[in-house]
This record gives sequence, C-alpha cells and structure tokens, in this order.
Amino acid sequence: MSDGSRGPVWRAAVLGEPVGGPPAGGPSAGGPSGENVSAGGAAGAGGAGDRRIRCLLCPHGCELGPGETGVCAVRRNHAGVLETATYALAVQHLDAIERKPLYHVRPGSRVLTIAGPGCSFRCNYCVNHRLSQYGQVDGVTWTGRPARPAELVERAAAAGASLGMSYAEPGLAPELTLDLAALAAPAGVPIVWKTNGFLTASAIDLVAGALDAVNIDVKAADEAAHRRLTGAPLRPVLDAVERLRAAGVWVEVSTPLIPGVSAEPEALRAIARHLAGIDPGIPWHLLRFTPDFRMRRPPPTSPRALAAARAAGRDAGLRFVYVERALGDAGRQTRCPTCDTVLVRRGIWETLESAVTHGRCPHCGQPVPGRWGTIGAGAQTAGAEADGPAGPREREPPDG
Repeated sequence: MSDGSRGPVWRAAVLGEPVGGPPAGGPSAGGPSGENVSAGGAAGAGGAGDRRIRCLLCPHGCELGPGETGVCAVRRNHAGVLETATYALAVQHLDAIERKPLYHVRPGSRVLTIAGPGCSFRCNYCVNHRLSQYGQVDGVTWTGRPARPAELVERAAAAGASLGMSYAEPGLAPELTLDLAALAAPAGVPIVWKTNGFLTASAIDLVAGALDAVNIDVKAADEAAHRRLTGAPLRPVLDAVERLRAAGVWVEVSTPLIPGVSAEPEALRAIARHLAGIDPGIPWHLLRFTPDFRMRRPPPTSPRALAAARAAGRDAGLRFVYVERALGDAGRQTRCPTCDTVLVRRGIWETLESAVTHGRCPHCGQPVPGRWGTIGAGAQTAGAEADGPAGPREREPPDG
C-alpha cells in the first residue's frame, strides 16, 4: 500500500504482537522477512481491524492502535496488521569501508552504503536529520523509493564490495536486511551496519545471523544524558554491544564528543572502562562533534580534547582507539598491542597499507582481532584467542 506517489510504500513487518498476545520471543516475535507474524496470522492476515499491536523491534515498545505510527514514524498499525515503510532506498553510495567507520574489517575494501528514512532516536546534532528525522520534524519529507534487493546485491558483488546500511537507522529495517542477506551470502557479499544499537534482544537474535560487522554508537555514559540527547534509554545500547558480539558479529564502537553529553573527561573515561570491561580489543572510534541541526552554537571538538579522550581510552585498557582526522596519521594507525609495530596505515578515508597477515602481527605473531581478508574469499578472523556531496554522510569533521 502507498500513501501517495511520493509517500511511503508500506508492507507487512516482523517483530510485533497483538496487545495481550504471546510474549516477545514466542511464535509471534519473528519470522521470514515480509511475513506478518506480528498480527498473529499468516502474511497479510489482518484479523480484527481494531486490534492494538505492540511493536517488538526496539525498546520503545510502542503500543499502536489502528492508524497509529510508532515513535520511529516508519512502523504502523494498519487495520490490525503491523507494517513497515523501511523496505525503502533513499540513497546509495559506493565508498571506503573506513568511512563507516570500520577499521578492523577488510581494510582497503569498499562498501555500497544504502539508507531509507527513519530513526528511533531524535539526536539534536544529527548531520543526517533530513533523512533520519522523517515524521519527527516538520519539513522533512519522504525521499525513499522501493528497494530492490537483487539489484543492490548485484551492484555490490560487481564492485567487490560489502553492502552497508547507514546514514539513518538500519535497525528499523530487519525485513530488508534479511532479504538482502539471503541473496548476498551466496554471492560472497557481507552485510554491515552503522547503528544506534537500540534494539530488543528478539530483534538482535533475528538479524545477527545476517550481519558480518556493525559499528554501534555509544553516545553517553549515563542514562540521564542519553535520554536528553536521544529520547531513549542507554542500557539497551550497551546490551546490544555484548549480545551482537556473543552472536558472532564483529563490533566496533563510536562515541561522538557531544558538548554536555559525552565530551566531558569523566564521561569518556566511563565509556572506555565499560568497553574495556567487555573486551579490550573492541575498536573505539572518537568522533569530532560538528555543529548541525539543533546544536549549531557549540564549537567543534578541539584536537586537544580528542587527544585527551584517546589517552583516556588507552588508560582504561582499550588497545585500539582511533581519531579519524584531527590527530593526523597517528590517530588512524593500527598498532600491534604487543610489539607496537604499525600494522595498518590509513589516509583519511582509505587504507594505505596493511601488514596484518592471517589475522596476526607479522613481526611477533600477536592475534589482531577483526575481519581480515577480501570480499568473496572468506574473511580472516582473529579474536581474543587467535553518489553526491549533498547527500547523507557519516560524521565528516572539518580539518584540524
């Protein structure tokens, strides 16, 4: 169904239940992509048109009456059936994997990044608010068109690239993710996300098998600050880091240094300690705040503050702490945590040289955690044991 020639195309969604129905994780918590198990029936089965539905995709847990749309503005109750508008494509760009940022995932490879409108957060600094804040901010119009998974996988495979979902919130599109993965896996095309991590355990369990790697934003150190910034609790994001890792997904973490939220030294130390407590090998990307959207007055993060944040990460025990631009080449290098050899040298958004060999330092044999290797040839892994300038963007801070 379409709300007009320029509006969303809605289709049956997964991850929901009738209010008063079976619990999350039961028979109605998920199913094949496009199957509307959320309304308690087979695909397209509407049942009672006045039934309320609880969305189980994210921890907002919206209970929707007929005609109501969730906080994200891209999932709705239509005549007793949970539907999604996220089987959509607003942008696609072929660029470097380093721009997600993913530094320990096949350095030097490319990723075809796609996005549709919508987000479960309402961050006041969002550089992609014209896409992510559809339905939440006046003046943000629908820009998506129906996604065609076969065409996207074919393009990524022809380019020797991964398929990435970013710019807005890919976690709102489990249906599209699963359909892409079903076609991408036989073609040797990995699926990666840049995500806010705000998902239920049921949602993570549903999509984890489709994902090769994710970068999760941890935007704050405490619940109050996170709610002020995003309108959502922090705990599910931290849980997602651990649950995705436990499911075998490669996880890197990004923290933007947002004034009044995460830029203070104690907040950064707290985030670093938490990540190091999970695994000191988690790569941590420190992102420079740039004024945008509703936060245009605070100045960009200074190089001195980024250097101090990097030092805090290392002091907490994290082995791989990165700053994309403001600290020059040294901020982007991957060094062996044992012998300090430079293993990966990067330009701003590209890998210049990688010496990682079969997931190890070639000088001392230290395992280097990540997804190494090449697209289509199987990734080498090592764990703790062994289209246009005006379009959406990853955080691209100004020089300095």
